[in-house]
Amino acid sequence: MEWEYNIMKRRWMRLHELTYVCASLLLITPVAAATGLAQQPDTHLPAGDPLTWAEAATKTELSIIQSEGSFPLRYRVRKVDAKGDMTREVIETKQGTVARLVERNGQPLTAEEDAAERERLNEQIASPDDFLRHHKRDRSTEDYTMQMVRLLPQAMLFSYTPGQPQPAGANSPQVVLDYRPNPNFKPPTMLSEVLTGLEGRVWIDAQSHVMTRIEGHILHPVNFGFGILAKLYPGGTLEFEQVRVSGDRWAYRHVEEHVTVREMMVKTAPMNVQMTSADFRLMPALLDYQDAIRQLLAMNLPLK
Repeated sequence: MEWEYNIMKRRWMRLHELTYVCASLLLITPVAAATGLAQQPDTHLPAGDPLTWAEAATKTELSIIQSEGSFPLRYRVRKVDAKGDMTREVIETKQGTVARLVERNGQPLTAEEDAAERERLNEQIASPDDFLRHHKRDRSTEDYTMQMVRLLPQAMLFSYTPGQPQPAGANSPQVVLDYRPNPNFKPPTMLSEVLTGLEGRVWIDAQSHVMTRIEGHILHPVNFGFGILAKLYPGGTLEFEQVRVSGDRWAYRHVEEHVTVREMMVKTAPMNVQMTSADFRLMPALLDYQDAIRQLLAMNLPLK
């Protein structure tokens, strides 16, 4: 039980990345400052039944998750949560993602903050075993995320929702489905209990079968380990958007989460997180993580 709890706590956000639609319907690699929907609704019902679209989108999402770390991408991520407002420059590498803090609260770093960040990155270069150990845990979490994604067609009932606005910047029609818990679904693991308490709406790109946008809200309390390890309270909301960055490569551009969680029957706390990503750049080749860190350290940043 403890290892499941540690996984849940360590990656509550992506739990998706999809757990995207679901515990990480926590919904959750990134773009643009503004998100939302365009004003032109699509009123046509697509061919096939809703479950077929959901199954195709699930299969596509699994391939996206599996391809992470195999694409030479650089971008900027802004995250706002209880720890503050921080912006980082990010590079995806062969061994995992590396990032350098570049702004705090929308302002340049002080010389002291920048020196501390440089020291942290240099320590990562000097300690490859520690870096690889950290990203091995990430890969373990990714495996559980994929298990959750595979359960979506079983865990949810899907229905067409025509007449909905299309995501801003969509280049092909979006199939819009509402989803709600399947009363016949029996969660096979503790983490998958979260799928019994979510309902919402998903936009699926008709051409690529990618989930471009997910909205969800928590219907009723969800207990983990009979409520001893954690409890998720009703009323929480989740949003997730992803965008095509090149060819068949997609990345999240916006994640927003407002949920209340009680941990270990002791501490109840709101979790309010917003993440946006922008300035995607393709790199000539996929780098070793140490070379990527050296590129980040070579950036000339304005300081306070």
